[in-house]
Amino acid sequence: MIQESWYDESRPEQTRRHFLGALGATAAATFLGGAPRAAAGEKGVKHPAATADSCILLWMAGGMAAPETFDPKRYRPYQVGTPVEEIISTFPAIDTAVDNIKICKGLENIAGVMDRATLIRSHFQEDLGSILHSRHQYHWHTGYVPPQTVAAPHIGAWMAKVLGGRNDVMPPFINIGQRLEGHGESQELKAFTTGGFFGSEYGPMNLPFPALASQAVKPPGGMSPERFKKRYDALKDLLKNSPKSDQLSDFHQESMLRSLDNAHRLLGSKEREAFDLTKEKKEVFDDYNTGQFGQGCLLARRLVEGGARFVEVTTEYVPFYHWDTHENGHTTTERMHKEIDRPIARLIKDLEERGMLDRTLVIIASEFSRDMMIEGVPGSTAKDQSGAKTDVIKEMKHYGLHRHFTGGSSVVMFGGGMKKGHLYGATAVERPCMAIDKPVSIGDLHATIFTAMGISPKTEFSIENRPFYATKDGKGVSVREVFA
Repeated sequence: MIQESWYDESRPEQTRRHFLGALGATAAATFLGGAPRAAAGEKGVKHPAATADSCILLWMAGGMAAPETFDPKRYRPYQVGTPVEEIISTFPAIDTAVDNIKICKGLENIAGVMDRATLIRSHFQEDLGSILHSRHQYHWHTGYVPPQTVAAPHIGAWMAKVLGGRNDVMPPFINIGQRLEGHGESQELKAFTTGGFFGSEYGPMNLPFPALASQAVKPPGGMSPERFKKRYDALKDLLKNSPKSDQLSDFHQESMLRSLDNAHRLLGSKEREAFDLTKEKKEVFDDYNTGQFGQGCLLARRLVEGGARFVEVTTEYVPFYHWDTHENGHTTTERMHKEIDRPIARLIKDLEERGMLDRTLVIIASEFSRDMMIEGVPGSTAKDQSGAKTDVIKEMKHYGLHRHFTGGSSVVMFGGGMKKGHLYGATAVERPCMAIDKPVSIGDLHATIFTAMGISPKTEFSIENRPFYATKDGKGVSVREVFA
């Protein structure tokens, strides 16, 4: 839909002045491949009955350590001289609303709503031979390991394409909280934050700053509807007559124009009020407002109420920041607990109070977990100030889980037909904390999400004369045990 990587948080007037330019740029940012030919029905694939109408993905970008959040292990408090190998969790376990489920201290509000959740502790990711976050994020969001010969669609784009919008105005796929410019791995982030070969009309509307979301659905300031309509028509003509149009397929040109029509329709609709956080009561806003992510959770709730199909809210991937805890792991994770705990719990309660939770699938996930000592296999430990390896804690920055670990991570799923107060799978108690009971791959997790949304994991489109599936090779298998 609308890619808003042009946002400048300090200059909200930019969002109005450059709206049409950004809209055109988005429509021009098409991807390789031809038009998909209709899919599942032609191959006899039967879609399952949906248990959810909407999906909210709460993305812990950067690598959320499971032993510091939803899978607490052996705990040792900070103490200089403690052998690194004795530390797995740097937060003690706390009780939750479910007798047999404990999570880490700092997530007390989420602990109070775990009786509405299924907690999967046995999710794992493939060893991609690279520690780059972009490869793992691409894999998780699309189900395919990069590079691919075609642009793989984001799971939100699959929902937009196969299911369509929940109404004729609200964008079906919205991405909240991630800037696509101005920091490391920007191009890589753009690679999966797209509609892929489906075309730009199925890509996300990007809202990097939740508090400024309302500016994205307003014509430039002071412009009359008539003048705006003239500019809109002029932009459509410009796109139709672009000197580079011969480089695009007819399908992608049509897709660009449809995405413009969709955007124009939203600007004149009542649904655009869902983007305005100032419409919320102050006490509600304040309860969510732990920062960008908390505001994003509130915006996601409003957008789903307004008819959005798939909304992703991210803590934002910025190298060596947020969940990318390569040093000062404990201190940073303590801050992240505060950022996510209250708004996630409030989101679940608000959806429940509005009678929406049963048909809204809310997912907490990350590209991989972390461990102080290993990245999938035993490896090196921390380093002291001189850069020398050390086997004991010498400074606070050593205390915490730093290294990437793909062998076992946690996923939390609320509502959307999932069991309540349910624990699924397990990781080893001691290092390496691999998934040892009921392991769930990315393909099988995607199959579970698609099944809940009423999409067969075997859904197929033909692209460049070869089949392309919702889950890799159509082999993803839904985890039926987590459904109520």
